[in-house]
Amino acid sequence: MAENTDPRFRGAPEEMPELSDGDDEDIDDDEEEQWQWMEEDSQPVTCLFCNRLLSSVSTTLQHCTAEHQVKIVDIIRKHRLDDYGYIKMINFIRSTKCDALSLTGLPDAPLPWESEDFLRPVLQDDPLLQTDPEELCSVEGSIQPTCPLSVAESHDALLQKAQAAEERARRSEEALARAMDDLHKLKLLAQGLVLNAETSKSGNLGTVAELREDEDEAYFSSYGHYSIHEEMLKDKVRTESYRDFMYHNPEVFEDKVVLDVGCGTGILSMFAARSGAKKVIAVDQSEIIYQAMDIVRANKLEDKITLIKGRIEDINLPVEKVDIIISEWMGYFLLFESMLDSVLYARDLYLADNGSVYPDLCNISLAAVGDTQKHRDRIAFWDDVYGFNMSCMKKAVVPEAVVEVVKADTLISEPAVIQTIDCNRVCLSELEFASDFCMKITNTTDCTAIVGYFDIFFDKGCSNKVMFSTGPQVTKTHWKQTVFLLEKPFSVQAGEELRGKITVRKNKKDPRSLLVTFDLRDRKQTYSLQ
Repeated sequence: MAENTDPRFRGAPEEMPELSDGDDEDIDDDEEEQWQWMEEDSQPVTCLFCNRLLSSVSTTLQHCTAEHQVKIVDIIRKHRLDDYGYIKMINFIRSTKCDALSLTGLPDAPLPWESEDFLRPVLQDDPLLQTDPEELCSVEGSIQPTCPLSVAESHDALLQKAQAAEERARRSEEALARAMDDLHKLKLLAQGLVLNAETSKSGNLGTVAELREDEDEAYFSSYGHYSIHEEMLKDKVRTESYRDFMYHNPEVFEDKVVLDVGCGTGILSMFAARSGAKKVIAVDQSEIIYQAMDIVRANKLEDKITLIKGRIEDINLPVEKVDIIISEWMGYFLLFESMLDSVLYARDLYLADNGSVYPDLCNISLAAVGDTQKHRDRIAFWDDVYGFNMSCMKKAVVPEAVVEVVKADTLISEPAVIQTIDCNRVCLSELEFASDFCMKITNTTDCTAIVGYFDIFFDKGCSNKVMFSTGPQVTKTHWKQTVFLLEKPFSVQAGEELRGKITVRKNKKDPRSLLVTFDLRDRKQTYSLQ
């Protein structure tokens, strides 16, 4: 792909010439129009084989034929030169100052201008490089001698011109399709270069700790609204799992100092206090902290729970170390919002040597989805919108990951775990990762999407272990699932193993959002979760 930097500037767009009606005068006019596109906006052109300055591209080509006995069009046709080959040939001739006659006896391969070095222009703004080689060939080939034609010959000539025009249109459409495909590949390449940039230094990680408070204001403001806390509290799978972990394992919390990172309404802090914690420090930057203070007082737990407004990265705790860190930090596809960054910051700064973060284990899983109706509604929809073709919208729609509940009966593979995170051991840099995966297909159908979800475990030191899943097969949660729609579904067979690679990276422009790239069946697509 590195060679796709094309130095050409295209000439004026092709116009369909008027067709001749067979009269001598019109044939002469037609021939004149065939060359008109080369004469418009003409500028002086230096000959390829001598220093003579000529008035236009067409004059230059005629000069090469008459004075140097070389027809450039014949060379293009003989070696079937595409745009790149033509550019290389022109630059080769100019840079090597080769003899004109030496070009006529060249073998079919290898050609002396095959090196990519000859893509670099020798002359700045060379008009010959601004000329389409296909146009050169089609124009010369369509010029007819100015002799009278019979009615039958005139009809045949018109038919040939029409067929030639159709062929040029077809080739142009194919070239445009190739160019669009190349552009898409270049975009993927650019994304890959960003995603694979060096991340070993903290300054390149794009961590939330590096964000200024004003840069992070929108994130915390979103948690100042009461509706989001109501939604989370009403998520019984989430809230009751935290409650059961603490209430059923009181020995873990007895006389311990607990830090609640991102406490929200304070529900986890109050669970910890009721489970025997000696002291709980609850931290949150959003405005909900003020309601949490009232809630704590209303439940007469102010002697055990201390609430602090601020980002954990910006404040100082009233203790040097804590025994336990609890947090409900999980976002869509587990890592969206990058709140785990803040938990790890607190862990590295405040957690005692024998302490633990809870939840302590989590994993991310993928499964294949076969839901043709959903694909039609979301992707194929753009092919015909009230009678209009809006298929170009697919390039914008497909890269947006969708958060929604996936029906369990649309799953067509067994799940595959792509990453397991131990919150007591994981490093910040490991939250960006690449992983190969293999999903065993269970249905013979079309694969239309990949779904991602996560599982959470409260395990370390627990006599009563607790876990919950956000997968499609169990009770739904407010996290739902994350769906990565395929632009073009492909068929799969029951029993086969669908292999691929996933890369998960923070968006460098917004470290709280994610870029997820799938390499699947020789196709590569990057999705944004924001």
